[in-house]
Amino acid sequence: MNKIKAFFKNEKLWYPFHVFSHPMDGFYEIRHRNMGSVPLAFFLVFCYSLCFSMNRIVASFVVNDVDARTVNSLTELIAVVMLYLLFCVGNWSVTCLMGGEGRFKDILIVVGYAMLPMILTYIPAMIISQGIAANEEAFYTIIIGIGTAYALLLGLMGIMTIHNFTLGKTLITIFLTFVAMFIIIFVVVMLTDLVSQVYSFFYSIYLELLYRS
Repeated sequence: MNKIKAFFKNEKLWYPFHVFSHPMDGFYEIRHRNMGSVPLAFFLVFCYSLCFSMNRIVASFVVNDVDARTVNSLTELIAVVMLYLLFCVGNWSVTCLMGGEGRFKDILIVVGYAMLPMILTYIPAMIISQGIAANEEAFYTIIIGIGTAYALLLGLMGIMTIHNFTLGKTLITIFLTFVAMFIIIFVVVMLTDLVSQVYSFFYSIYLELLYRS
């Protein structure tokens, strides 16, 4: 029982909310005072994926034209986690070349914590969508838009703070991060195709030898 109480009193557990309200100080302390938590960042990514899928399932037909039967929460979770890791790896690879001070774990924490506004806005948006008329979907859109905009702003401020970049250099870094993501995807696809071809080649040789024997 004491361990459970200590867990919920842990300052790091509630630190994403401090980052939410005091982003510059919060991100600075993540980098220089190790106030962040990688497992908690992954948990927030999981919560975002869950809220995203639930919104596509539960939101009213007035604002949602997705057939709930076609939503695969597991597939969407894998996609969100893969994009999250891909962005973090891309940003880390770019900032290493540009003199960034942030570590890979700092990038994971910053991007994960930046998803909190979207988590907090998806829930009320889903509730509001149940009681709005056909001409009132703007309320739902505004709530989702505010959460998304603030999440992007947190991500921008976080990347800028942990790497000690200027705003202009941060924007360039984020653009190059997306370029790096496409390069990584291209390389992975090429390697996957190469491995598949090599496997097919040796498997065909195996079958040929098997039939001849």
